[in-house]
Amino acid sequence: MSDAAQITESAELSWRGETSSPFGVHWNKLMMWVFIVTDGLLFAGFLGGYGFARLSSPQWPDQLEVFHIGVIGLMTFILISSSATMAMAVRAASRGERTVVVRFLLMTLAGGLLFLGMQAYEWTGFIREGARLFSNPWGPPQFSSYFFVITGFHGSHVLTGATILAITAARWSKGRSSAEGIELAGLYWHFVDLVWVFIFTLFYLV
Repeated sequence: MSDAAQITESAELSWRGETSSPFGVHWNKLMMWVFIVTDGLLFAGFLGGYGFARLSSPQWPDQLEVFHIGVIGLMTFILISSSATMAMAVRAASRGERTVVVRFLLMTLAGGLLFLGMQAYEWTGFIREGARLFSNPWGPPQFSSYFFVITGFHGSHVLTGATILAITAARWSKGRSSAEGIELAGLYWHFVDLVWVFIFTLFYLV
């Protein structure tokens, strides 16, 4: 093979993520981890700002009086369960089980959409109670501000993940996606689920 052909093949493999980075993983996976770390720091900044605002405020609303914790707990259970079905899809993809992968991807997608529907219900009730971005009937305006920003930002990630799952399922069913593609989608989805666990704990329970 000529030098020009080798360079062309190497460039194509690199673009497709099939060559290893200096860290011993494919470039696609490395870039996904870079995204997860940077996005995780952004969520940490939001939650850190929320914690500072809460500690510096002389009073803070009681979450048990404002939110329907039972509904939010069910939302959390659904999202965690979707993480389990996503893990099963990744395992099935490594075995080449095409039908099983699609089934678990669609189950994960259904969990994500159900979570979004319940979050929309929660937002609707919150707004009907009089909450706005810069005001609320329970006292400090920062309370509703952080609620809309943090849960809205996370919800946009869930919506993005659901879109990715739908596209990945369609591509896999047509034989146009690899097991690594399923794994990358799984990494993103697990990240979204893990972030929600922190939000649920720090914003709704503590």
